[in-house]
Order: sequence, then C-alpha cells, then structure tokens
Amino acid sequence: MKLSVGGTLKLAFRPWVEGLENVPDEGPAILASNHLSFSDSFFLPAMLDRKVTFIAKQEYFTTPGIKGRLTAAFFKGVGQLPVDRSGSRGAGEAAIKAGIEVIKRGELFGIYPEGTRSPDGRLYRGKPGGLARVALATGAPVIPVAMIDTEKIQPPGKVMPKLMRPGIKIGKPLDFSRYHGMDGDRFILRSVTDEVMYEIMKLSGQEYVDIYATAAKRQIADAEAARKKAEKAEKAAEKGTDKSTDDKRTDDESTDKDKTGA
Repeated sequence: MKLSVGGTLKLAFRPWVEGLENVPDEGPAILASNHLSFSDSFFLPAMLDRKVTFIAKQEYFTTPGIKGRLTAAFFKGVGQLPVDRSGSRGAGEAAIKAGIEVIKRGELFGIYPEGTRSPDGRLYRGKPGGLARVALATGAPVIPVAMIDTEKIQPPGKVMPKLMRPGIKIGKPLDFSRYHGMDGDRFILRSVTDEVMYEIMKLSGQEYVDIYATAAKRQIADAEAARKKAEKAEKAAEKGTDKSTDDKRTDDESTDKDKTGA
C-alpha cells in the first residue's frame, strides 16, 4: 500500500503533515482521528513509516461479484480488520477485541471515535465504547489526529476525487494510565472520549456538535424526506388548482353557449 497507493497519493495530492514526531517509532499506540472522507484511511497510513491497522465493516470483505472481490483483496492487502456487525452488540465489541489484539502485537491501531463519517464537515460527539475501552484495557497512549479538507477531495457519494492538498495534524500522545482498571465505569469512558475529542477539535478547528454523527445523519435524512414530501404535496396542490381552473373555464364556456343559444 505504501509503495503503490501511498506513493501515488503523495505524488498526486502532496498532503502536508504536522506533528509526525508525536508518532512513536516503535511500540503500540492508538491513533484517534476525525472522519471526513473514505480517503482518510488511505492518507494517514500513507504518510507514516509504520503500518496502521483500521477496522472495516465486514461487508467490504464479503460483497459478491468482481468489484466485491477486488475490494476485499485490497482491504486484506492493506491489513484492515473485518468487523462483524451482526452480533447482539454490533460492531462495538468486535472493534474492541480487534483493537486490543493490534495493540498487543505492539502496532498502531487507527480508530474514528465518531463511528462514522461526518455528514457536514463538523466534528460530532465521540462514542465512548471502542476508543476508551481499548485505551484503558491496554494502557496504550492515544494520539489525536485531525484530517484537514479530505471531505473536499472526495465527498460522500463521489467516485472521482478532486486534486487538492489535504492536511494531517497529529497531536501529542494522551496518557490515561490514571484510569487503569476502570474500563467498566461508563462515566470514565465518557470522560476519556470527551478529552480525546476536545484535542481533535483543537487540532482540526472544526465546529463541535454534541450529538452523535449517526443521529445527525438521521436528522438530515428525515429533513430531506420531509422536503420531498412537501414538494410533492405542493405539486399536487398546484395540479389540483390548475384542474379546478380548467373546470371553471369549461363551465363558463358552457354557460356562455347556453346564453347565446337562448
């Protein structure tokens, strides 16, 4: 990935990076990043000398057809871990187990605390499960990362990327060893997650929204559905008005004919 895709990304997009010195040359660490675009998982690993392992939904590995097989081969090739989201607790438990295994191997584990891509470029509330539990269970430092302008390169739904320079800001490692053994306390998990999100916000300069990105996406989808419904109702009303006007015109013409005949 670094020799092929990584080299191409560097040459074509010329991404800039700040804070590379904050990523350790060896040993485990968690890279916690905002999530603006599908391409985030390519730009960040491409700019680091070390391998970064992200988790990916299992559908990327099981989709049938030629395109599905190519996608699966690519994700396997770059070392991404498939997560089965069909369990009773969804991707959460699977992500935690996968992250702990990566950390135990002394590697870099990449995670997006928001849980999904931002629908509008703003930074949303971090989910307290995966990130905080992996950090507290392993004692690995958490390194906040901010992706800059990647959503402008490849917005959701767009296939062809726009050639422009994205940026990456890497913050100083955060130590949560003071919470060792407290990964079962939901208030501690929330506190750890919020601290990481605050550091990401400072790095990225994004507006922070204190709701989950998944909820924001539902709100946006509901608003869009309501807009389409209103447009449909308006068109129906206009059609009804036009029909009433035509009917009235027909009635008026009939009355005029009757009067002329009389």
